[in-house]
Amino acid sequence: MPESANTQWIAEELDNLRQSGLFTHIRTLTSPQGAWLVVDGKQVLNFCSNNYLGLASHPHLIEAAKQAIDRYGIGPAAVRTIAGTMGLHLELERRLAAFKGVEAAITFQSGFTANLGTLPALVGKEDVIFSDELNHASIIDGSRLSGAGIVRYAHRDPNDLNQQIEASQATGYRRGLVVTDGVFSMDGDVAPLDAILAVARRHDCVLMVDDAHGEGVLGRGGRGIVDHFGLHGQVDVEVGTLSKAFGVVGGVVAGSQRIIDWLRQRGRPFLFSSAMTVPDVAACLAGLDLLEGSTELVDRLWANTETFKREMQGLGFDTGMSTTPITPVMLGEAPLAQDFSRKLFDAGVFAMAIGFPTVPRGKARLRVMISAAHSLEDLDRGLSVFEKVGKQLGVI
Repeated sequence: MPESANTQWIAEELDNLRQSGLFTHIRTLTSPQGAWLVVDGKQVLNFCSNNYLGLASHPHLIEAAKQAIDRYGIGPAAVRTIAGTMGLHLELERRLAAFKGVEAAITFQSGFTANLGTLPALVGKEDVIFSDELNHASIIDGSRLSGAGIVRYAHRDPNDLNQQIEASQATGYRRGLVVTDGVFSMDGDVAPLDAILAVARRHDCVLMVDDAHGEGVLGRGGRGIVDHFGLHGQVDVEVGTLSKAFGVVGGVVAGSQRIIDWLRQRGRPFLFSSAMTVPDVAACLAGLDLLEGSTELVDRLWANTETFKREMQGLGFDTGMSTTPITPVMLGEAPLAQDFSRKLFDAGVFAMAIGFPTVPRGKARLRVMISAAHSLEDLDRGLSVFEKVGKQLGVI
């Protein structure tokens, strides 16, 4: 079928991406998530997934999902406000609120939709959002949907945040909202939430943190960034995902009963898109069982992280400013990062290249995701391949 001339520009843009080394080639998995995967028919060591605690294929979660399907079926078949709220949804929300140490919680279909639903519900055209310049795309999109003014402040810089708020006060906005990632997904650094909170309180702004990469990682037994800084009851809104450390899918917003009640009335993905499926909810509940019962998986995650980073730095790799299991291997230009990724894959290690627009031009990298599922032998294998490819390409 001949294509419309109106879409010719797409073909040209795709060609530009290929020529500049920015075209994303999506690989296919045919195995469960774990330390090792079958990718494009090849068994490889997995350094890509956000499966921090190895829960994506954990027997306890799988069995909980199966039992829930036998009892409740699979899909809720409606939005939450009509006929889609099941007892399992309410149980998960109660459990998540208790785990996070807040009054209430609400679940969404993903962490992305949690941000898309929360920001427009809290601010509008007469308001201003003060956003870290490296915040996740879901925060950027949610901010745009809100219609509020958007003021970016320098990455992890409370002083610049303070200056931006003071400079904006002359515009006479109605409400201010400060929003930041907790752990920044591409660099692995942590927001100075205590200092950001102090600035937000000084100017009477609502404070919202997206803890997608902090839940199951930071804090006591993986309770997240608010617990990590000891700020319970002080951060207005905590957004999270159930697709990373929890190993399933879904989003959560935690905070005061007042805010959660409001999101049930005005959170558009909650109102207009079907609820989380039965097996997903049941698996998340099973994940909570494990996190509340022991810190073993979180402890193993951090032990693996410390080992891998120490050895990578000893080999001469630049791992950026990360202080979490997210380990960027900084390479600079996208073609080099893609070549490095291909050679790793050929040698049995799966670590995807990250380039523009996900990260700024000139800051392409491999993003290695360490997991509690990795054994020390797995880490040694990965380090050996990184060393070989790094020397071959003149990176180290």
